Amino acid sequence: MFDKKTLFSRRTFVAAAGASALFAPAISVAQEASDDTRNIASFSPHQWQDHFDALGVGILMADTTGRFLQHWTADGLMRMYPTSVPMTDDLTRLGYTKVVRKRVAPSWTPTPSMRERDPDLPLTMAGGDQLNPLGSHALYLSWQYYLIHGTADTRKIGRRSSSGCIGLYNEQIAEVFGRTPVGTQVKLL
Repeated sequence: MFDKKTLFSRRTFVAAAGASALFAPAISVAQEASDDTRNIASFSPHQWQDHFDALGVGILMADTTGRFLQHWTADGLMRMYPTSVPMTDDLTRLGYTKVVRKRVAPSWTPTPSMRERDPDLPLTMAGGDQLNPLGSHALYLSWQYYLIHGTADTRKIGRRSSSGCIGLYNEQIAEVFGRTPVGTQVKLL
């Protein structure tokens, strides 16, 4: 004969075993979903070989839909950074370009289209100014008015908030700037 304590323990055991069997498929699905091939931030990384013939001195690839930048150095090391991207499709330029110039503490001059949208913008803003939208560093592209630059306004990162440029946190553009020589290949997609 079973006493109440033994019966309760057996019922608890049977219930626990049944529950674990019931939830086992969900646990295995969760384990599959956490596979290292899927980025937790939902970035879908690109392979540079799908877009360029050679690595050269390095590659910058900005995904305007995913809002991230991938940076490959000449030794093949890749890093990813969240970015801001152009506010609208008509401000977005896609395709191949390259880094033609680099500046620390760049000055900012609004483009003609920016001044058209907002005539109250200053004519120019000195580099190093906390309000300067180019942030601490800038990589100038072969396309006029298009840059990859920093921003002190961290609310912009991860959003459609620029007038055509790709923006990074100041700390991260400083990293990219330091590893990016003039001539680095760039693709915006």
